[in-house]
Amino acid sequence: MSKVNYAEMEKKYVYGTWTSQSKWSPRVLVNGDGCYVTDIDGNRILDFSSQLMCSNIGHGNRAVIDAMTEQAKQLCFASPSFATIPAALLGKKLAEIAPGDLCKSYLTIGGAEANEAAIKIARMYTKKSKLISRYRSYHGASSGAIALTGDPRSQQAVGMPGVVRAPDCYCYRCPFGKTYPGCGITCVEYIDEIIKLEGPHTVAGVVVEPIVGSNGILVPPDEYMPRLREICDENEALLIDDEVMTGFGRTGKMFCVEHWGVSPDIMSMAKGISGAYLPVGATMTSRKIAEYFDQPENNFSHGQTYANHPMCCAVSLATIEEYEKKKIVQNAARMGKVMEKRLRELAEEHRSIGEVRGKGLFWGVELVRNRETKEPFVARHVKADPNIIQRVSAEAMKRGVYISNFINTLIIAPPLIAKEKEIEEGVRALGEALESADKETR
Repeated sequence: MSKVNYAEMEKKYVYGTWTSQSKWSPRVLVNGDGCYVTDIDGNRILDFSSQLMCSNIGHGNRAVIDAMTEQAKQLCFASPSFATIPAALLGKKLAEIAPGDLCKSYLTIGGAEANEAAIKIARMYTKKSKLISRYRSYHGASSGAIALTGDPRSQQAVGMPGVVRAPDCYCYRCPFGKTYPGCGITCVEYIDEIIKLEGPHTVAGVVVEPIVGSNGILVPPDEYMPRLREICDENEALLIDDEVMTGFGRTGKMFCVEHWGVSPDIMSMAKGISGAYLPVGATMTSRKIAEYFDQPENNFSHGQTYANHPMCCAVSLATIEEYEKKKIVQNAARMGKVMEKRLRELAEEHRSIGEVRGKGLFWGVELVRNRETKEPFVARHVKADPNIIQRVSAEAMKRGVYISNFINTLIIAPPLIAKEKEIEEGVRALGEALESADKETR
């Protein structure tokens, strides 16, 4: 069958995500190798966003595929009431590589499910109901996770009650109109104010992405996460770290919070845990929380059919072994410096770039209509179809480079195995694509 047949077949029988169904026009992918994917017409495309910032070890990794195949030969599924060798080994491995005293995991099938578990664990442990999250955030599409989410995708969903919004660590567009470093990190201090006004006896925890992902790749000031840890401790609230997008080397550390020497009470993860070879997520807890549930009177009241799935656990274990064996996290840190240099050079060449920000191989390029006023091309709640950000991504795709975009930011996040030649190829295509945005500036 032709590409058109497969694309139309999928449109007819399968919902496209987060999009108008009538306007969805997907490419049909048939193969992946390293930093590249190939479509049904044989076009080779540089995956400059790791699909959805998840194909961290690249496509077609033989060691992971072999682990998947070997586990399939032995045991494809077991009820989570049983133990399996892959789940035991993965839990142990996560405890060895996680920061601080995170020591025990709930193993699930994705980031939203990991955050749902984090919500329930926090409420069970603290016996408090409220959770604080930020406006520019994404934590998943299920009921609790979408309630935590602050971006426009949450507005068409009815989530759980008990979520209180906090301002963002968005220095380029400071919600308080201040400038770092003279701002006193007001964005984090205001979280302390929120907890005190809500009542510390009601707030179970604060949920943050250590670097905000799809809502702009917002990197906090260095003082932010350590101070947030202090605020949570002072108010007896849990620090819940959503590493779904930033974990497993994406920012040049195994986990993003390690950049600031912070250890959370609960950490959710997915995406890079398996390199997206299978859907996997995990929710890790600190020793004090694990010990709480060790008490016979404190039941762990959560579970799913596919929790601790042996196939998923085997693949995740093999993926983590690849990170370590091939020094992939170190490569992300090294290539991150190359990426930063090239993107900053690009910003000097293109007046449509307002700001470049990121760490490791996790970068955002925010486009603006006017650099002086910082006027965005795309307003947060206004839909323009197709908008200039989408057009830039489309222009990059014409040049064989896939770049994801959301609201007013291009997300640059290639597989962590990328070398200088892939970075150069991607940045060159991006530069050419930005010429269309430059023409729209004033």
